[in-house]
Amino acid sequence: MGSSSSGNYGGKRTTSDMLALDVRKLQRDGLLKPQQPVSLTWSRNGKAEASIDMEVHTDRVTLDYRQRDHGGEWKAMKYPVRLAWTACHYGGQRAWWLCPAVGCGRRVAVLYGGAMFACRHCHRLAYKSQRETPNNRAYRRANDLRDRLGWVPGVIHGHGDKPKGMHWKTFWRLQAIHDTNVMQTLAGMSSKLVKMGIHIG
Repeated sequence: MGSSSSGNYGGKRTTSDMLALDVRKLQRDGLLKPQQPVSLTWSRNGKAEASIDMEVHTDRVTLDYRQRDHGGEWKAMKYPVRLAWTACHYGGQRAWWLCPAVGCGRRVAVLYGGAMFACRHCHRLAYKSQRETPNNRAYRRANDLRDRLGWVPGVIHGHGDKPKGMHWKTFWRLQAIHDTNVMQTLAGMSSKLVKMGIHIG
């Protein structure tokens, strides 16, 4: 497995920059059965970026991969990550990672790859949304709503139709939230253009 992505967002690495090992997905996909060998591959633009082998046991998963930093020599990595299990409200159990970083042991759903897979806190990662400006966040939220409503992406395209089967009350509420975020996005764009000395109208 290669080292984590070197990309930054807002001057600090975010969870989006790293390879993620989500124990919830492993459990949903039935990959946490004891004595079952598991191999995972991360891809980007259809091209394999990294891979990892895992040995699954009831109380732990042993990670087995190769890692290198900044184009250096490849180093073999093999170590266990302990599992914790908690009861679900409607029966069954939910799996958690116990972060393997020295002195941590936090119970988390996702570990992020680097020299070692560890929790977000140990890697000092921010969520990408924490690095967004208010205007960027408004733009993302508006587009998320457009996707939910089945509208054409991009806030400049205006309103689309109500999705089939959606109640009108729900549609009007989502449209109002969408419009509020669009107004904030456009106001931010206008302010930025003014600062650049560009005036519209």
